Amino acid sequence: MSRPVRIDSFLWAVRIFKTRSIAQDACRKGRVAINDVTAKPAKMVMAGDIISVRKPPVTLSFKVLQTTANRMGAKLVPEYILNVTPPEQYELLEMKRMSGYVDRAQGLGRPTKRERRDLEQFLQAPVVEAPLEEWDDEPLDYEEPLDYDEEPDSPSSDLLDWDNW
Repeated sequence: MSRPVRIDSFLWAVRIFKTRSIAQDACRKGRVAINDVTAKPAKMVMAGDIISVRKPPVTLSFKVLQTTANRMGAKLVPEYILNVTPPEQYELLEMKRMSGYVDRAQGLGRPTKRERRDLEQFLQAPVVEAPLEEWDDEPLDYEEPLDYDEEPDSPSSDLLDWDNW
């Protein structure tokens, strides 16, 4: 028969959290529940309890088979807990993983490789400035009526000279 163990110590021992202090913080933030009751870090866990750990965006659930306070290798973990997480939670995790790059709003966070390359190409492009001498500041005179009965002028000779192109 296994003896009761603190929940923060147990979560660290069965490798659900990397450190015991991270497990304590998760308990303090209300992300850990034992039998659907929020657990503080000092709450005792016994064999047969169901532990729910909310690691956004999923909630993982485990059934305690045995208790231990000593950290163990990953191969020994199945002797102490049984994963009873519903498959919908794993589907939610997979959807979040796949849409992680698509849902990012334009302009937020670090630029993607493509955005960075486009930005560098834009910044390195030569700047073309139109000479200001070509612009007329005088307003156009619309008072003269246009005469549409006149024949159009013949094209200029420099346009017909193909050798100069």
